[in-house]
Amino acid sequence: MTSEPIYTGGCQCGAVRYRITGELDDPHLCHCRMCQKAFGSFFAPLVGVKPDGIEWTRGKPALFQSSTIAERGFCSSCGTPLTYQPIGSNHISVSIGSLDEPARVKPVEQVSIESRMPWFAELPELPGSRTEDDMPAEILAKLKSNQYPDHD
Repeated sequence: MTSEPIYTGGCQCGAVRYRITGELDDPHLCHCRMCQKAFGSFFAPLVGVKPDGIEWTRGKPALFQSSTIAERGFCSSCGTPLTYQPIGSNHISVSIGSLDEPARVKPVEQVSIESRMPWFAELPELPGSRTEDDMPAEILAKLKSNQYPDHD
């Protein structure tokens, strides 16, 4: 007997949580300007979900119709981007970063590359550091996250 994969996720404050049962499809990075604005970032990492495969286990996302063809779901309390759905479509995508285990989903393509930042390919060459390397020990000792944990 084969069991279907299960994914869980939600927003940063925990007001909205979801459970996905079944396979995910089309994991990608979208570079379109609307996704850049919606995510406040250089791209939006998204993965497709069957609409009947997602169950809202706590709260529901607020919706914003970002264009004549699509609406986006987000947490009305903390602003976390959660979904993208073409209007009238059975297709829905969730933000990969809102998954409790985002490393389980590897993007396989990039779309709307006409809006991709011209320096995007140079990012791996930038120097990097760990949080504890950049934050003084006395500040790190006081740090307490208000973020909801990556599980229920």
